[in-house]
Amino acid sequence: MAELLPVEPFDMVIFGATGDLARRKLIPALFHRWCDGQIPEPSRIITTAREEMSTEDFLARAAETVNGNGANSERQARWAEFSRLVTYVRADADGEGEGWTALKEALNGDPTKIRVFYLALPPSVYGPVCAAIDRHGLVTPRARIVLEKPIGHNFHSARAINEAVGAVFDESAIFRIDHYLGKETVQNLLVLRFANMLLEPVWNANGIDHVQITVAESLGAGERAGYYDRAGALRDMVQNHLLQLMCLVAMEPPHSLDGDAVRAEKLKVLRALRLVRAEGAKKDVVRGQYTAGVIGGSPVPGYAEEVGGTTKTETFVAIRAHIDNWRWAGVPFYMRTGKRMSARRSEIIITFKPVPHDIIQADAGVLQPNRLVIRLQPDEGVKLMMMTKDPGPGGMRLRYVPLNLSYAEAFEEDYPDAYERLLMAVVRGNLALFMRRDEVEAAWRWTDGVIQAWQDGANTLHAYAAGTDGPQQSALMLGRDDREWFDGHD
Repeated sequence: MAELLPVEPFDMVIFGATGDLARRKLIPALFHRWCDGQIPEPSRIITTAREEMSTEDFLARAAETVNGNGANSERQARWAEFSRLVTYVRADADGEGEGWTALKEALNGDPTKIRVFYLALPPSVYGPVCAAIDRHGLVTPRARIVLEKPIGHNFHSARAINEAVGAVFDESAIFRIDHYLGKETVQNLLVLRFANMLLEPVWNANGIDHVQITVAESLGAGERAGYYDRAGALRDMVQNHLLQLMCLVAMEPPHSLDGDAVRAEKLKVLRALRLVRAEGAKKDVVRGQYTAGVIGGSPVPGYAEEVGGTTKTETFVAIRAHIDNWRWAGVPFYMRTGKRMSARRSEIIITFKPVPHDIIQADAGVLQPNRLVIRLQPDEGVKLMMMTKDPGPGGMRLRYVPLNLSYAEAFEEDYPDAYERLLMAVVRGNLALFMRRDEVEAAWRWTDGVIQAWQDGANTLHAYAAGTDGPQQSALMLGRDDREWFDGHD
């Protein structure tokens, strides 16, 4: 089992601590790292929000999420130990009021200690909160700040947020989090590519036919309907998650795994992405919105019913993208994401080119291309699909089978999840798993081009029934290229 090394003692301030993100992800992640011995005793977790409550009340709420109703005595004892690190302070995010005085008092101590500010807040208040942190003298030499996506809603708003945050914190202290970059399989992609001579020589237009990236959700908009109806699938998922995955697939080898070395190569990919124009969008982009259907055997409403009226917001988008550089010229990258699809799954599928000459007789079976299937969720793993001979007498028969690495089967230990890993990376100051300012802005430039193309007329919204894999136009987009979406879980 890999050794889990403790981090330095730190103070972490979580703004928006009563929100969904802190309740479901951040507090449980910190508790699990405490249980595994990665968080040392002198560390402090200061939670803050507008709601009036005591630390005891906050911890009682948090315990319901972390422990549920079935916690054993050992886990309850560990929770009691962890609780000694946690303090709740009521404070308004605008920086006014007595709460900030109490927050400052709670942070009194060693000024050389690592100090992390986590903004589990709407992006619109990132700038004002940073200004308040500065105004109250809370920035120390080892202070750093964590920003949740999305950073803005277009290029100009992203730049304004980055300017406001950058006025207080140096770029080396800003951690823009995308939890997909914390997934074990995503990080393993770098090792697969750059630590195995087998793959890198064919990882280009000479060896790869096309790439598919799918992030599918079976859930609807739900509690996020208010935000989601303003954002849509393109802003919510493509601009960050899918483009980041594409960058890791397409980037050139960095000179090291240093944060800026990795991020510089990702930036080159984003700058090489071909801009989408209105005419191109009509054949290279599919927008969809789910209607009523069936998920898991139960009927579910359509998106319009969930948000309470007719809306033009897309809940599905599929894009054929092109990277105009030497390595990837002519290789399409197909990306799709959507809500209320047939199953929850995230995967990257690298389809290699067919063999140049088929020597197998026609009745032996269909010769399929090699595929590398990288599964991000729900069951992390890597499969290499290959053609083999079906064992037994009776002549040559072909079978398409996987060389399969299942993380659950290969590694019995429970490893940290994405947020657990990313929080510890923040404390360590490891920027490689986080987005740099110019990355975010380059991704928005390209995304804004797609939005502009829609506004210029390529704005058809196709319906698809909940429980399916999006509108049929998505399959037709690949069909025109004599390709089809591949389900790596089959």
